[in-house]
Amino acid sequence: MAKIKVLRIINRFNLGGPTFNAAYLSKYLDPDKFETLLVGGEKDGTEGSSLHITESLGLDPVIIPEMKREIDFKDDYTAYKKLCEIIEEFQPDIVHTHASKAGTIGRLAARKMGVKNVYHTFHGHIFHSYFSKAKTTFFKHVEKRLAKSSTRIVAISDIQKKELGEDHNICDPKKIKVVPLGFDLGKFQEDVDLKRAKFRDEYKLAADVIAVGIVGRLVPIKNHRLFLDALALNNKRFNGKVKYFIVGDGELREELESYCNEIGIAYSSPEINNEKANLVFTSWIEDMDRVVAGVDIVALTSNNEGTPVSLIEAQAGNKPVVSTNVGGIENVILNGETGYLSPREDAHAFADNLLTLLEDKVLRESMSSKGWDNVGERYHYMRLVNDVEKMYLSDLN
Repeated sequence: MAKIKVLRIINRFNLGGPTFNAAYLSKYLDPDKFETLLVGGEKDGTEGSSLHITESLGLDPVIIPEMKREIDFKDDYTAYKKLCEIIEEFQPDIVHTHASKAGTIGRLAARKMGVKNVYHTFHGHIFHSYFSKAKTTFFKHVEKRLAKSSTRIVAISDIQKKELGEDHNICDPKKIKVVPLGFDLGKFQEDVDLKRAKFRDEYKLAADVIAVGIVGRLVPIKNHRLFLDALALNNKRFNGKVKYFIVGDGELREELESYCNEIGIAYSSPEINNEKANLVFTSWIEDMDRVVAGVDIVALTSNNEGTPVSLIEAQAGNKPVVSTNVGGIENVILNGETGYLSPREDAHAFADNLLTLLEDKVLRESMSSKGWDNVGERYHYMRLVNDVEKMYLSDLN
């Protein structure tokens, strides 16, 4: 029997959930049944590249340089034409797109070339906290049109399915399949003491210093200002030893550093060595298992999320979480058991939750002990692969 050909298209090869999931699906779908071609754009600007992920899995993705984050009609049309050419040559049975830009261009190309089976995964959505009301209305209209010609819409959480199907009416909820993300989480349980020692030695952290890390792109939607506001509040209330780490980079790096100066937070960075500062901008770090091992608490302050990778990885490494309660986060975190959730844009509530964990070592350890049990199986990449295989085969039969 001929193999089922899958063309998998992602926005770009930057660090984040889409690359991990597209890579694992490209690598581990049953090779006796499926043949996969992976396509995507390059990482943008200060984003961290994720090509080391595909390389480690022995994948050789096709790069389309014109597939970029920002809307650019010339580049977008070039990317569309290239995808049409790839579809004509590869002749896929299935086109599966991941995230917004790839979902738009990829599905238009698939429809143009007559592909019958078209899937799109929303790794998040842009229907609030990203754009103006007018732009948001336009993007909703586009997504509704594209959903009509899609075989299946894939949501990564039950909450996201509700948002897409009921709150924003993108399509009939019956057309939406929930397939949670999947990752290689075992490494967060391996050689933890060694990794912790390496991280803490690198940043000269004494044994009694509590380390708090926030991981992600430095972009508006991640709302790192809330993290800094909470840090400033707790600097006045917490008397213990603590060091904060902003892991990542992006367009707001300089703005956030200026904000630190404005509110009186001393910081260190790759360019500024200030060992006495209790905040460090690390830029990108590829081996997140070392970061998770090294810190004691993981934070997230986003205004909108799908299913944040950093919070899954934190629990896989048995670290408690402090986060805003947005998107699919409450499907990932057990509030009061593996972490604390607070309303978006509420710096005081976030700071209070963080302070509770800073002051109570026993509570941190109790929450830590429940992390792996919460995510270890639910978010493993082979569960993801099995779910997607079943979905494809069910729809094709």
